[in-house]
Amino acid sequence: MSGEYGGCDGDAAGRHTGGGRTGPATEAFITHRNLLFTVAYEMLGSAADAEDVLQETWLRWADVDLDTVRDRRAYLVRITTRQALTRLRTLGRRKESYVGSWLPEPLLTAPDVAEDVELADSVSMAMMLVMETLTPTERAVFVLREVFDLDYDEIAEAVDKTPAAVRQIAHRARAHVAARRPRGAVSRAETEEALDAFRRAVETGDLQGLLDILAPEVVLLGDGGGIRQAVLRPVVGSDKVARLLVAGRDRIPVGTTMHTAQVNGHPALVLRVDGEVDTVVALRLDGGLVTGLYAVRNPEKLSYMLRETALSR
Repeated sequence: MSGEYGGCDGDAAGRHTGGGRTGPATEAFITHRNLLFTVAYEMLGSAADAEDVLQETWLRWADVDLDTVRDRRAYLVRITTRQALTRLRTLGRRKESYVGSWLPEPLLTAPDVAEDVELADSVSMAMMLVMETLTPTERAVFVLREVFDLDYDEIAEAVDKTPAAVRQIAHRARAHVAARRPRGAVSRAETEEALDAFRRAVETGDLQGLLDILAPEVVLLGDGGGIRQAVLRPVVGSDKVARLLVAGRDRIPVGTTMHTAQVNGHPALVLRVDGEVDTVVALRLDGGLVTGLYAVRNPEKLSYMLRETALSR
């Protein structure tokens, strides 16, 4: 993905700071940009806020004396983490006044993201929601340790804790996530099969078809952000969710198309109205059944569905 300032070339970074300079600082930033974006996105669940964090990271990085930096990658990750932690606390206050459920911003991801199973798992909608239940520091430690495999000393510098404290936080966060993450690994083929069955049932209004693919305890979350109509509270249970989906089928505008796309490293359903992205529906699977449906309709969260986003570890 190319951002305003660091996605493709050194000139972009220079334009953002008004300098147009190139050199080791710019090259290092561009080299690690996708990694830094991934760190920020996994911590924040918002691509727009992750881009803002990268802007702030660049501004600080551009003023660093590189002769004092032993490991440029680690230094950049440290700056990004600190900026993301600051932004995460701001986001927490923003979510308190959010209308309805808050869901992560979906990303149209490149094929190589799906090929990295651990990365795809970490950015899945289901996993991002699990990480929402962590404190900001726990989330930072979990992401840096479990996803990016940083050592405890590096993480300690990033979150201003001692290595011993970071080990305790990592253990606590790991246990917290393990108790809430999907119970078993799901292959891409299984996800695509479930998604196809779900799509066919929705398109045809097949109530029994939906009941067959939905787990008894399935939860439907909708995010309209107060801009688009969406369920304001979680809908729980296969019967309630299935009947809601069948009833909602009659309200789908003429000209709506449904297709699958790679969203956050996994197949998801994308609804377009007159060619414009209207809704992104991601699934969580457990034991071959859909246990979570996450429908993002807030138009302010759909701009990253227009182009592929490159993520990396």
